[in-house]
Amino acid sequence: MIQFEHIEHLYYLFLIPIIIIFYYLNNNWIKRNRLKFSSQNLINKLIKNNSVQRKKIKNILQLIAMTSLIIGISNPKIGTNIEEIKREGIEIIIALDLSNSMLCEDIKPNRLTRSKQAISNLIDQLEGDKIGLVIFAGEAYTQLPITSDYSAAKMFLENVNTQTIKNQGTNIGDAIDRSLNSFNYTNDFNKSIIIITDGEDHEEDAFKKSKEALDKGVYIHTLAVGEKGGGPIPLLNKKGFKKDRDGNIIVSKPNFDFLSELANSANGININANNSEIGLKKLFEEINKIEKKEISDMIFTDYKDRFPFFLMISLILFMINLCINEHNNEKFDE
Repeated sequence: MIQFEHIEHLYYLFLIPIIIIFYYLNNNWIKRNRLKFSSQNLINKLIKNNSVQRKKIKNILQLIAMTSLIIGISNPKIGTNIEEIKREGIEIIIALDLSNSMLCEDIKPNRLTRSKQAISNLIDQLEGDKIGLVIFAGEAYTQLPITSDYSAAKMFLENVNTQTIKNQGTNIGDAIDRSLNSFNYTNDFNKSIIIITDGEDHEEDAFKKSKEALDKGVYIHTLAVGEKGGGPIPLLNKKGFKKDRDGNIIVSKPNFDFLSELANSANGININANNSEIGLKKLFEEINKIEKKEISDMIFTDYKDRFPFFLMISLILFMINLCINEHNNEKFDE
């Protein structure tokens, strides 16, 4: 089993294909512009002493070395032993609303950012529980299956925004359905869904799905995000606010009554989150009221750092790259 101490550094791997594209475009640019600055005869004399194959090898070595360096600074750790651990907890699915109304700034800096901060803080307080993440707008998706890897949960949470789902709306019914399908019903662990939304423009089948949750013994808690008076919805380019067909600025108001009724229908509670209180403490108290049962997991232990191996590979490849001459060597190339 592999873990990364600094998993966020792996994002630098996205630079590798960008560098490959740069190499390709730069090479084409040089070929196209050679004749603008010199004669064909001079070009032939210059490139005669250059080895195309060696240049390709140098580029490949550079890419492999950079890849190895990025993996090294992420510090991969490999578990060498497998142990069975037992802990008490429940399974939690957090369903996060990514509709455009969550960009409303009645809660600073906006509803979505505060919601993500609340979820991150909640994850920090979990002990022994398993967590999953469902995102929804006009439709719902499982962003992260049930896991006990809290660092992975926070990483997936950080990457979602209102553009993650193209189909806009607030389909809470679909979010509940997707959440119910994400649980593992082969165990006896108690289960809970936490829906974080402003509840605006919701679909009509939410109560039908909440009844299904109730029948399966799944608790539903709702965190209603937004001030009572609401606020305008900023456009993605931050230049103005969303307007209706008549040109009037749309004011988004959280639907506290609906979310309270929805939570009550599945043995949960609704908590109103605003600028003064995000409701995290009360929500955590409600989660702790759910009876926690013993969870048995087989996990890898005795993790050992493997970053020296990758850093050494990177160093060796960079040194080899420096030793390779791009010019032809007749004796070497024979």
